[in-house]
Amino acid sequence: MASVSKVLITGITGFTGKYLSVHLSNLGYEVYGTTASPSQNKNYLKCDLRDPEEIKLVVNQIQPTHVIHLAGISFPAEKNASLIYGVNVIGTCNLLDALTSLPETPKKVILASSATVYGDQGGQEVLHEAMCPHPINHYGCSKFAMEQMASNYKTKLPIIITRPFNYTGAGQEGHFLIPKIVNHFKERKSHIELGNLHVEREFNDIRDVCEIYAKLLEGETRGETVNLCTGRGVSLLSVIDMMNEIAGYEIEVSVNPAFVRANEIKRLVGSSAKLKSIVDKIELTPIHSTLMAMYEA
Repeated sequence: MASVSKVLITGITGFTGKYLSVHLSNLGYEVYGTTASPSQNKNYLKCDLRDPEEIKLVVNQIQPTHVIHLAGISFPAEKNASLIYGVNVIGTCNLLDALTSLPETPKKVILASSATVYGDQGGQEVLHEAMCPHPINHYGCSKFAMEQMASNYKTKLPIIITRPFNYTGAGQEGHFLIPKIVNHFKERKSHIELGNLHVEREFNDIRDVCEIYAKLLEGETRGETVNLCTGRGVSLLSVIDMMNEIAGYEIEVSVNPAFVRANEIKRLVGSSAKLKSIVDKIELTPIHSTLMAMYEA
């Protein structure tokens, strides 16, 4: 980059934000971020996205050339619906309003939505961007509402909306599935309860996700919604097998009926065709390497 580029990452102290801040810093970006709590880092500014004046002050102070909006309620099981919509929808609109008021328009604004917007697609195993979203919970509905509201800003800002599929890595919170499995092995537990062991889902590596975000940030594409996925399905049974090998012992697995969903689709992945048409080829990290890094962290 010929001149210094300043990237604002909302939710910078979250799982994705921590990795992304390091990745973009290594690429030469001057990295700034918003946090929900005070931080010792002078480039991290406390901000409640639900307060339009707070986010406007932050944006005017930083004057970002690039923006990646990660902040939001990211756990689908969150029960507080007003919090979900307040942060994910209103918070995003407040951010976009603030960005449109800048004297110089940012070169790229990436908004993180979610693959949960697809919801029930009638048994389809590969989800692509042309499908009509049918979200089935508040989290998915809030992300789809965010997408719809953001579409009103596409003539004012160079927006890309990403729909990330599952990804994981060292440092992810333990209530997510893969960290739960890895932590059982790290704690040398003899038994674990899971749902359907034979379903295949995407469990991509956070480091690959950061590389994709960087390429989207630097590319010319704007005004698009794109899956952030690999199309690579991994079964829970294969994850258990790999962890047995990594940890050097076999854990006893039982299926808890409460974790099994009725009519669950055996294989569910995203179509990466559109993403591949936008970004250069990414060398994907093998799931075994991801699990090893999580186990050794």
